[in-house]
Amino acid sequence: MAKITFMGAGSTVFARNVLGDCMCSEALRDSEIALYDIDGKRLEDSQVILSAINKNVNQNRAKIKTYLGEENRKEALKGADFVVNAIQVGGYDPCTITDFEIPKKYGLRQTIADSLGIGGIMRGLRTIPVLEGFARDMEEACPDAWFLNYTNPMGILSGYMQRYTGVKTVGLCHSVQVCSKTLLEELGMEDKLEGRVETIAGINHMAWLLKIQDKEGKDLYPEIRKRAAEKNANEKHTDMVRFEYIRRLGYYCTESSEHNAEYNPFFIKNKYPELVDQYNIPLDEYPRRCIKQIAEWEEEKKNILNNGEITHERSREYASYIMEAMVTNEPYKIGGNVINKGLIENLPSDACVEVPCLIDGSGVTPCRVGKLPVQLAAMNMTNINTQLLTIEAARTKKKEAIYQAAMLDPHTAAELSIDDIVKMCDELIEAHGDYMKMYR
Repeated sequence: MAKITFMGAGSTVFARNVLGDCMCSEALRDSEIALYDIDGKRLEDSQVILSAINKNVNQNRAKIKTYLGEENRKEALKGADFVVNAIQVGGYDPCTITDFEIPKKYGLRQTIADSLGIGGIMRGLRTIPVLEGFARDMEEACPDAWFLNYTNPMGILSGYMQRYTGVKTVGLCHSVQVCSKTLLEELGMEDKLEGRVETIAGINHMAWLLKIQDKEGKDLYPEIRKRAAEKNANEKHTDMVRFEYIRRLGYYCTESSEHNAEYNPFFIKNKYPELVDQYNIPLDEYPRRCIKQIAEWEEEKKNILNNGEITHERSREYASYIMEAMVTNEPYKIGGNVINKGLIENLPSDACVEVPCLIDGSGVTPCRVGKLPVQLAAMNMTNINTQLLTIEAARTKKKEAIYQAAMLDPHTAAELSIDDIVKMCDELIEAHGDYMKMYR
């Protein structure tokens, strides 16, 4: 019987998906499930919902326990085989609000701000000290456990865990699974979905669809490039940034256009405000989502529970399939975030890259990709620079490294002077209070 510990179990909808998936797996349905969070109300919500799924879908086979607060964290981790991480340090209020509002004062606009940019840097810096605590507890309480990280900024957090702790870690994101399906559906090429063959590699949120063929082995990219150019020229839609990537760089990437709009210096520019409308970029998108989710949560909870009749069908999230493959030794392929040990030749060896990985009873085996097309490696490097410097700042606790991470962020550097970047960083560090006290 496996023990699965879920860190940040107050992320109720995500916990429902991952742990509900485990209850749908014959190999995992008898697991001990430990729910850990620092928010008692959200932890209780998750327990109620997961207990209902356990009863309705799993005949109460799983054993579910809750653990509230840091003082109970080590007990939650004790003997775990798998630790799923979905925490958000500081939450929407105050930290996400701060990450958007202070940069906005300096003229720096963002869309999501959780993976890169000044918002991603700050989120990484306040999250790594918490993960250091997790790692210390895991090294003592469950030294053989796999840490399945879903928390952003993925490249920064997974990279830190893999380089500076003894915890076996793989970073997971759902954008790989939906990448080519989303693209083909957007372009009216649904008839090419079945039996397609693809290769995806790069970094998290900017991994590239390097190859896509139909079931007969025909290269689909010529038609994709033609249709993507036509669609961007003739209509407004929600994926215009990534379609512009196809036009300018030749390839599509994994994560959404609202994310990728802020990973480069091309689209959100004070000097060219018309680009925001031209590429249909949703500025301040993440705060809007947070406000909507908070306002609608109680109603959503009622709908999920459905008067106790809640059911669950297995989702596309990787976590349960990874656990199942490790427990049964039945191989499974994922797109995982791992340290670049000879995997992508033209990216740094200490970067966290997203590549195909084979999962089985021996753990995670990343697959060598070779070289990326030069322009794609160059795009990845602009993000990796900031990721590596943020990790260095977290490791050394030096403000200079924070400034350097922000200075080398493509969007921040394109908009602000060095002096304003430093002032903005100092203001953000101060505003985040105890969450960032280690960097003062």
